[in-house]
Amino acid sequence: MIKMLDEISRYSNMQVYTNQGVQLGTVENVVLDVTNSKVDALYISGTNPILVEDGVNLNVPYRWIQAVGDIILLKYFPAKVALKKETEEKPEEKAEEE
Repeated sequence: MIKMLDEISRYSNMQVYTNQGVQLGTVENVVLDVTNSKVDALYISGTNPILVEDGVNLNVPYRWIQAVGDIILLKYFPAKVALKKETEEKPEEKAEEE
């Protein structure tokens, strides 16, 4: 448990970069899997709007991390993260209104 706490405090405010060297954002929090006593994801804030639509905060799965040193380097990150758009009304709902 002590090891996990050390790991959590180490990640706080670290800069996160993609494997292409583009800054993604800053670690704001750590998401834990308490059952298995491991880090599940990193909550990233201040994200780069080039990579993340509207620069929204997001969770990055821990399995995407390649290396941790002075910065966190990801081995994977999608080309662009888009927000889910609200879907239009379903055809059944439109028919009920008529």
